[in-house]
Amino acid sequence: MGLNVYLSGEIHTDWRERIIEGAQGLDVTFSAPVTDHAASDDCGVAILGAEDSKFWHDNKGAKMNAIRTRKAIADADVVVVRFGEQYKQWNAAFDAGYAAALGKSLIILQRPEHDHALKEVDAAALAVTREPEEVVATLRYVLTGALPE
Repeated sequence: MGLNVYLSGEIHTDWRERIIEGAQGLDVTFSAPVTDHAASDDCGVAILGAEDSKFWHDNKGAKMNAIRTRKAIADADVVVVRFGEQYKQWNAAFDAGYAAALGKSLIILQRPEHDHALKEVDAAALAVTREPEEVVATLRYVLTGALPE
């Protein structure tokens, strides 16, 4: 049994790399959003043309990114959503809700200080983790039945 895992959420730390590296040897295929912040923000206007209003600039980019995100979440067996410290990741919360609505297995990765703010998101998750290594251990257990040593 293999897993398709979508890694959603903040793009400013190395959490994705830690999960991918830790999962070496497991039958896991990872996908993720575009993590180049400038490319993600400007894809709509770069491809479809400039906008005078920042709202419509962002709207074009959000819609273009949604094509990738919707496909990746739909194809995923497991969706991991990371809520970081520096920014409010409204898009991550949206991804978590979308994944939950599709009945996807949801793993949340967050710091304890976000527990109250994310209580509804956490309630929809099958696991709430604190570190990327806990996500890896969860994936390893799901795939092999092995507990951490």
